[in-house]
Amino acid sequence: GSVRERAKAINDRIRAEYRDADDRLKDLDLAVDILGKLERNQLIDEEKYRAVSKMLDAVGAKLDLELRNLVRANIGAEAIKELLTRVDLEKLARELRQEIVSTTSQRRARAIKRLEIAEALISSKSRPEWMILDVIPVISPELRPMVQLDGGRFATSDLNDLYRRIINRNNRLKKIMEIHAPESIINHEKRLLQEAVDALVDNGRRSRPVVGSNSRPLKSLSDMLKGKEGRFRKNLLGKRVDYSGRSVIVVGPHLKLHQCGLPKEMALELFKPFVMKTLVEKKITQNIKTAKRMIDRMHPAVWDGLEEVIKEHPVLLNRAPTLHRLGIQAFEPILVDGKAIQIHPLVCHAYNADFDGDQMAVHVPLSLQAQAEARVLMLSTQNLFSPADGRPIMSPIQDIVLGAYALTFTDKASLQSLEEAVAKHEADPENNPAPKVYRDPAEVTFHLESPNVENPVQLNQAVRVRIRRPVFRPDSEIDHRDPATGQEYRYETTKGEDDEEKRELKPLETEFETVVRVSTAGRLLFNEALPYPLKH
Repeated sequence: GSVRERAKAINDRIRAEYRDADDRLKDLDLAVDILGKLERNQLIDEEKYRAVSKMLDAVGAKLDLELRNLVRANIGAEAIKELLTRVDLEKLARELRQEIVSTTSQRRARAIKRLEIAEALISSKSRPEWMILDVIPVISPELRPMVQLDGGRFATSDLNDLYRRIINRNNRLKKIMEIHAPESIINHEKRLLQEAVDALVDNGRRSRPVVGSNSRPLKSLSDMLKGKEGRFRKNLLGKRVDYSGRSVIVVGPHLKLHQCGLPKEMALELFKPFVMKTLVEKKITQNIKTAKRMIDRMHPAVWDGLEEVIKEHPVLLNRAPTLHRLGIQAFEPILVDGKAIQIHPLVCHAYNADFDGDQMAVHVPLSLQAQAEARVLMLSTQNLFSPADGRPIMSPIQDIVLGAYALTFTDKASLQSLEEAVAKHEADPENNPAPKVYRDPAEVTFHLESPNVENPVQLNQAVRVRIRRPVFRPDSEIDHRDPATGQEYRYETTKGEDDEEKRELKPLETEFETVVRVSTAGRLLFNEALPYPLKH
């Protein structure tokens, strides 16, 4: 009986070894098949990766070689960061442009979207791997308080629990990696750490929400920020602050880019303490109490004090909703009549503002540091480009473009009749009088604006006009030309009282020539507004 039992046990063992060998052969076939089809950056599940790793270990052991590094895989943000680091944005942009030209339909639309992102990253000098967090910032303790209750118990913010989970799991992962635990255990711990980070950022979005002791989902950072009761809408945008005002906006085409029109009464209220201090310092009044009474009665001396106070004191203008950085900008205030705030038309694009009843809030930076920051960082002339993609955001749009076109286009019929009249005169001067040549642009403007003249000029009518313009010397004959005015200068050496030679830039006399040009009254007006380098 015992011999039969031993024979049965041996047969069972042989069958088990055969089965085990069959399984290993199947795994080997699967691993070889996977390895043959494996490509760079391919997604692969953990079971297949383990099969490939086992095969490489077995073959490496037989050949006495280290083959594990032939195939490398990783999981989570670590793997994504490594792939993003390898992206060459310039090369990717070139390939996408080629794809847009050569393909159609859905692939082309996808390539266009990808190209927009690539170009935005290039122009803002950003790298895609910067989107992956290596270090998690912890918000200030004041925003995640711990309050002591009656009986010695503590009530704590949900964020503290979420942060604690991340710290515990991160420390556990560090210890597991230090003792060289199996890869499957390390990967499992990495997943748990990622889930803890996901719960901190937006609890419940990716998987089941993390709950507290009373089975209530914990409030994540996103929950604290979003919605009507969130940090932005309730605490930041909903605050009532001193030294602020609100009014309807209208266009101020006479303003410079860094200026805004502030209603006098609003400015007086905003700068009231500053004006009172100025009135006392200048001995216009005896004390703060009488200064306040003067302001309430709007004494004429108050306005002089206000003018002095607002000089070079910037104010901040904000238009809700403040969706990006340029929703709040700084301006130098100019006192205006009425009750509406005036803004330069070029800043409308940054604010997404129009003049159909929009309102804006005005704030006064009080300290010298706040004023310096407003002037250096927030002044509208310092924010000409969009922080999102680096494109110009202070560009002429809508009214300005339409107005510039309406002012400068030439009426084709009048241009054709003028050219025909000039051609007839040149062919037969005796029988065809020369078309009128206006003495200078001022005469054209006079005929445009005066209703009583015999032959009024239309805004877009082609006319011949004499234009006096400067004749510039070659660059080799001068040392400097003022880019704003065109004034030319040359260095001259002079001797001082101590016979020491000095080199000074001396202005040269500008020579002018008169030329006859075909233009329009609108173009001549437009030309007057242009800076020197762009004038004709």
